[in-house]
Formats: sequence, structure tokens, C-alpha cells
Amino acid sequence: MNPYSRPIKHIQREELYTNLEIRIQYLHSFLDFSSRDIDALISDSKYIKALIPAVVNIVYKKLLQYDITARAFTTRSTSFEGPLDEIPDENSPQILHRKMFLRAYLNKLCSDPSKMEFWEYLDKVGMMHVGLGRKHPLHIEYVHLGACLGFIQDIMNEAILSHPRLHIQRKIALVKALNKVIWVQNDLMAKWHVKDGAEFESPDSDIEIEREGYLHGKKILSDEDMKDNSNAEGSPDAEDKAIPQGTCPFSGVSAAGASVKHADSEAAN
Repeated sequence: MNPYSRPIKHIQREELYTNLEIRIQYLHSFLDFSSRDIDALISDSKYIKALIPAVVNIVYKKLLQYDITARAFTTRSTSFEGPLDEIPDENSPQILHRKMFLRAYLNKLCSDPSKMEFWEYLDKVGMMHVGLGRKHPLHIEYVHLGACLGFIQDIMNEAILSHPRLHIQRKIALVKALNKVIWVQNDLMAKWHVKDGAEFESPDSDIEIEREGYLHGKKILSDEDMKDNSNAEGSPDAEDKAIPQGTCPFSGVSAAGASVKHADSEAAN
């Protein structure tokens, strides 16, 4: 045996498709998701929470730009190609309702990822988008889910990296940790769409139908997290006191974007 060779971890393929905890452990190991990431997410979750109201509005503005994603709010499916009576706008009741749950979902990402319940909920989010586990089925094709996660990731990365007071090392730690969580969510979305491991699938009849925001009969999305707190006054710590109250958390993003464009134009000249 070569003394310099690294030990190879054995992964039981069937368990990746039949045991969620094993799948999560494998993803954590592969992505090097560790206690450092958990600490970063928990200790600096307030910076993510401050972005949530703006992120929710930006995401739904994006989803309503395309008929194929907008139609899901009236037909509950992105595969429906028939005529629509109306296209919802950002103030339509169904959009306001969906914004409420996206706010709660993003707040859930700020909870404790050391608990298996955290990852079970992310798996359930994936399941709910393929028409399972809901009284009123919802069918969203994976291409849109993946694109939306990438869009959310891009917004949050830029906002965190543009924060005027957060130290660069904490920015990097938070971005790395958040990106890993989003990529695990991406896997748990794809898991319900791709055919890999289909030979190990359980029948759909084994899936419990629950109300949205519940897991194993327990409510895990709080009513408080669903509220739009974009106008609420926070209590900034010493690190944030230099930022005037009422400043949009994305003001740094706009400035950063402008400076990048300016630098690009100078380079082009």
C-alpha cells in the first residue's frame, strides 16, 4: 500500500437515494460544510435577514418578467401552455401570499443548520414543487427552480460582499456558508426531478400531505418570519451604527455595480 495515498471513503449508492441523512452527510463532506460554516450562518444571520424584504421583492419582480414562470401563479404549473385570463402583478393576492412564504423560507435559512430538521425542510421544499405533499399540487420544472436559486444566490452574494461595515473575512465566511446551503438546496430540488436512483424510489402514497410550513405535523415556519418587516426599525449594533436608519440594504449593491461598470468602461477605453 502506498503510504502517501489518501484513504477513500466508501459511499453506499442506494443510501444516497433512500436515506436523507446519509445524503446530507455526503454533501456536507464533499462541500466541506463544517462547524465554521454553521458558526458563520448563525453569528451573522442578521445580515441575511436584513436583506430578505428586498430579496423577496426582487425575486418576484424577476419571476413575473416571464410568462412561463408567471403562469405558475395562476395554473400551478410551468408546463401549462394554454391561454391565460390574466397575468398577476406584484400586488396580486396570490403573489403577496407567495412572498409571505418566500420570506419565511429565507428566514428558515438563517436558523440552525446543525439540526437535521433544517435539511429535512429543504428536502420538503424540493418535494412540494413536483406536486407531492400538498393538498393543492404545484408543478414547477427544475430549470426554473435552479435559475431562481442562482438568482437568489447572486443577489445575496453581492449584497453581503458590498456591506460597508462587515469585515472582509466575515463576508467571505458568510458567503461561503450561504452558498453551500443553497447548493444543498439545489441538490434537494434536483433530487425530486432527475431519474437517478429511480430504482430505489418509494411509492408516492408514502408521502404525507401537510399544510405549507409544516414538517412531520409540526409548524416550523413562524408567522413572524412571514411578515414583511421591510419598514421595521432595527437595533443596529456598534458595527452598523454608522449606517443611517432607513438606508436600503441594497444601496451598497447599486454602488458596487456602478463602480464595476465604470471600471469596465475605463478598461475598454
